[in-house]
Amino acid sequence: MSTIAVIGVGNILFCDDGVGVYAARYLETNYDFEPTIDIIDGGTLGFNLMRYFSDYDQVIILDTLSIDETAGTIYHLPSDTLLGLGENRKTVHEVEVTQMVELASLMGVRASISVLGIIPSDIQTVAMDLSPIVKKHFGAFIQTLLGVLKEAGVSATQKDHATSLGAIVQGSYRFIL
Repeated sequence: MSTIAVIGVGNILFCDDGVGVYAARYLETNYDFEPTIDIIDGGTLGFNLMRYFSDYDQVIILDTLSIDETAGTIYHLPSDTLLGLGENRKTVHEVEVTQMVELASLMGVRASISVLGIIPSDIQTVAMDLSPIVKKHFGAFIQTLLGVLKEAGVSATQKDHATSLGAIVQGSYRFIL
């Protein structure tokens, strides 16, 4: 049986930059998965995430994507497509994710790596929240991920008592204080 890790990356202090972390926490709080997957809050760990590429068969990174598209647009990119996007990274963790994927391909790691990304509206404002545009598309972001997992043979069951995105964001304050 293959092992799957979903890793949310980003900095929750800079508005939409934290969408990957919020999405990982949202999934962990609101869904059960069969077979079990590991959901990891990768935050801004950067190169320390590299070990997951060797530990799992499939790694899905949740993040923002800095490409010239409309904010809220969602992409699921396999690692080879991500590498083809060039040097147009706007955040430190985007650079590190791309560099980790490059290094993983050179090292021949076993994981199939992809990025599920959303185009941010605001990654510069210091705010522990998401922009209205990214909030509007957050549900579609989660549904896209659930579709990717379904294709990988993982079924998701929503828990009886759902926690809202707003509560997830509010709960993130405790990680900072």
